[in-house]
Amino acid sequence: MKIAIDAMGGDFAPRSIVEGAILAAREHGVPVVLVGEEKTIRQEAAMVSGSDSLPLTFVHASEAVGMDESPLTAIRKKKDSSIKVAFDLLKKGEVSAVVSAGNSGAVLATAVFVLEKLTGVDRPAIGTIFPTLKGSTLLLDAGANVDCKPFHLVQFALMGDAYAKYILKKEKPIVGLLSNGEEESKGNELIRETNAILKRSSIGYVGPVEGRDIFNGRADVVICDGFVGNAALKICEGLAEAIGAMI
Repeated sequence: MKIAIDAMGGDFAPRSIVEGAILAAREHGVPVVLVGEEKTIRQEAAMVSGSDSLPLTFVHASEAVGMDESPLTAIRKKKDSSIKVAFDLLKKGEVSAVVSAGNSGAVLATAVFVLEKLTGVDRPAIGTIFPTLKGSTLLLDAGANVDCKPFHLVQFALMGDAYAKYILKKEKPIVGLLSNGEEESKGNELIRETNAILKRSSIGYVGPVEGRDIFNGRADVVICDGFVGNAALKICEGLAEAIGAMI
């Protein structure tokens, strides 16, 4: 299994990305394809001792997408960006996955443009894995769709259920809907309507869950719109940084 890595994406690219890719190749034996300005990333790789003996290959991409660039602009004007070239490799079957620490909007838009969506899926979602007292919980959407309708959240639930089964190896995933209380009367109109639909679904739906349930392992998958999910993610990031600084 080969993994394509966008070597030009991220706040500290390409050096930190190349170093991380080499570490993965060394510790896990994963064949890595580094995509980016080839001369630059080869130079960065050469600075890491022993990199020449690892399963690394390089694919040239003449452009990079900045963290503050519009995703649509990236797709329309940067046809040879490292993100686009990486997804082209995936579409052609030359790699099995793409990893990027770059502009998340551009990554999502490019993935949809190059790979297209699965049948029956109206919108893709960003999934985030949270560590919990019982292992891990997948939260989605973590920021791709700030405005959703009930059928979008139902699709996220189905995608999350499938991911938990086949990637996280949960035999019977438990799915929860993030709300401001466990009672079915709680939540806004979006949550109440989605809850009514999910109750009739065939997945292991446990009902509405609260923010604290993300970490106590009550559900394997927690569903919300991208506005709420991204806010929850950033709160957790800020809390971790604050606690780290206080200790």
